[in-house]
Amino acid sequence: MNVHVSSSGFPALVLNADFRPLSYYPLSLWSWQDTIKAVFLERVNIVANYDHAVRSPSFEMKLPSVVSLKTFVKPSTHPAFTRFNVFLRDRFSCQYCGDRDDLTFDHLIPRSRGGLTTWDNVITACSPCNLRKANLTPDEARMFPSHYPFQPTVHQLHKNGRLFPPNYLHESWVDYLYWDSELEP
Repeated sequence: MNVHVSSSGFPALVLNADFRPLSYYPLSLWSWQDTIKAVFLERVNIVANYDHAVRSPSFEMKLPSVVSLKTFVKPSTHPAFTRFNVFLRDRFSCQYCGDRDDLTFDHLIPRSRGGLTTWDNVITACSPCNLRKANLTPDEARMFPSHYPFQPTVHQLHKNGRLFPPNYLHESWVDYLYWDSELEP
């Protein structure tokens, strides 16, 4: 139930029953409408609120800014093989030159030469590098990735996701997003 919501829409950060976010990237957010529904269906606990409230003639409720699920949802251990997750694994940068613009993905062993579209053969590349490498192997093109492809764990993707915080973070979310970050002396 991840929904794209803006800062003006009073989104709620959704935590698992262990108070960890369901997802870091994209951040697990619900619209205020979905959050209120979950509260009334008794599926979540309210952890923190906005100062803003919703009202009806007989009822008033502050909008939740952080909620936790009452039932623990076991996180997936193997992330889906998607273009976005490949970019996230590779930290949204070309593995050949480091550029962050015009990203696509490249097969280290080209498909025409039997290369598969798998975690172990696909990396993030910018379009110019991808065109330059063309239908060649890294040795033939003399282009070697800074990091070779691998199948990441959900933990590794979450760790990378924390490097790219969303444009909007409500102050009530920060303690739950970075609770396991190293503290400064």
